[in-house]
Amino acid sequence: MVVQFPPAGSGSGRAGGRTGSGERLAPVTYLPGAKPSDAAQQALARVREVEPRESRSDGTGRSDRTGRSDGSARSDGTGRRDRKAARANNVAIHQLARRGMSRWELEQVLAKREVDERTAAAELDRLESIGLVDDAALAVSLVYAMHTRKGAGRSAIELELRRRHLDETVIGDAMAELDGDDELERATELAVARARQLRALDYEVAARRLSGYLARKGYDGDVVRGAVRQALSGHPPGSDGGGSVRFR
Repeated sequence: MVVQFPPAGSGSGRAGGRTGSGERLAPVTYLPGAKPSDAAQQALARVREVEPRESRSDGTGRSDRTGRSDGSARSDGTGRRDRKAARANNVAIHQLARRGMSRWELEQVLAKREVDERTAAAELDRLESIGLVDDAALAVSLVYAMHTRKGAGRSAIELELRRRHLDETVIGDAMAELDGDDELERATELAVARARQLRALDYEVAARRLSGYLARKGYDGDVVRGAVRQALSGHPPGSDGGGSVRFR
């Protein structure tokens, strides 16, 4: 996998976002040799074009977000834009602190909170530029979590990635991390564990139930057949001594 998750409270790694209380929210950290996705790098360029100039230090380490040397509020529309941007940031950081989200998902949240499109786009670009929104990294982490922790098969994982509106290229790259041997091994582990509950059943019934269980997990026919065969290798055969499972 190409993604590491920094420990809670870690201040190392690339620059990340901060919550309203000043607490740092750690961005995705890349393994040596990896780099941010093209989308993240392009977002950084867009941010530099549209984002208002960051406030300058007043010499005490605090920021003056009003843009005036005396710290007073602007009387023109810039102050309103700053307030809108701050609200968009607060909404986005609150959501990201709860779970990883795709750009599309976060865009929907901002729209429901009535953040205008221009402000939302600028905030999403900014978050992409600092690695807090990275669809490619999110896809890889979802593949890993669903396959390793939940035992999901390829079709179930792809369905979840599409549900979160990730780009097909991003999905393809993430799914490339999962090869056939890994999938068969995980399916066999699940089948062996499940088979312990089916010892009282004859081979045909046990095979049918195991097959349905793995199919619901998202494994295809070839993987299911191989996993069931291995899991029931020591299972007493049925009256016909069979054990084959057919898939249409």
